Amino acid sequence: MFEHFGRGWGFYHIFSLFFENLFTLMTEFIGMTAGLVLLGIPLWLSTLLSLLLVISVAIFTGYWTKERLALFVGALNLVFVIVTFITRPSISDIGRAFASWNVPELLQGSLIWYIVATIGNTVAPWMIFFQGSAIIDKGITAKDLRLARIDTIIGSVCQVFIAICCIVIGASLFGQAEILNEDNPSTIIMALHDLFGPWASSLFGFGLFNAGFLAAITISLSSSWTFAEAFNWKHSLNNKIKEAPKFYLVYIGSLVLAALLILIPDLPFNFIAVLTQAIGGMLMVPVLIFIMILTNNKKYMGEYKNSLFTNIWGWVVVGVLASLIVMLFYETFWI
Repeated sequence: MFEHFGRGWGFYHIFSLFFENLFTLMTEFIGMTAGLVLLGIPLWLSTLLSLLLVISVAIFTGYWTKERLALFVGALNLVFVIVTFITRPSISDIGRAFASWNVPELLQGSLIWYIVATIGNTVAPWMIFFQGSAIIDKGITAKDLRLARIDTIIGSVCQVFIAICCIVIGASLFGQAEILNEDNPSTIIMALHDLFGPWASSLFGFGLFNAGFLAAITISLSSSWTFAEAFNWKHSLNNKIKEAPKFYLVYIGSLVLAALLILIPDLPFNFIAVLTQAIGGMLMVPVLIFIMILTNNKKYMGEYKNSLFTNIWGWVVVGVLASLIVMLFYETFWI
């Protein structure tokens, strides 16, 4: 994408995405290791086992095999739905929470941070670049555009549904669990065990590991595709490691670096998670602006150039997100 806008956009694309991806990878490793640590495995060994599992994906041959593996892993996130039912949520309480939504006093001074972080987590820059590169690698053409859009819609709905389940699970612990360390997902697993039994905690721990495993794969691939496209390296998932060594070096290297960083003692994991997603939300503004410019270019888009409705909707989204970023900076540095 960035070749249409010059080297400046290319370098911004590469380095901003890489560092945002790196810190996001750290949060995924935190989730992956949480359940293993509770089983009595030391943190360093839990991290090593998680790292080796994610790296092992590189040995599979062909886009088709890796895609089916990712779809299977993604389907396993249904365990969060099962845990939600185990916590016996009250539909009436959930309805009241939506109807009478308010900002907790504890969050009133940092609400914008959490809103931007939520946006950055839901629609992160790496997702856009991953999808673009994956579509090229898979060989999707304009005739497949309708099915590709349906695929994106299904994925978006499933993601939000699973996120809702996780929120409901977390809400079931407030006021009932005595100790919830916000910097450590292991305490959530222990609280689920104490309140709802071993099945709830085991399934939730597996879900965290599984979600982190899938995200680690896709985030690392996003970084690899970014560097490979920028420097014109071979970068297809149909290539074996010896055929595209630089592509897989970035994939493995980013994983190793993220795994090493979470071993640093006393890291504020919760702060890192929120900050990383907030940065992702900030980076979305220039990314979306360039996408809107590109998709309005008749030379490149031809008959698929944006319609009037798409332009209005797209620029409204850009405007709202940019306004939130301005409010975030104002709240952070001037209030």
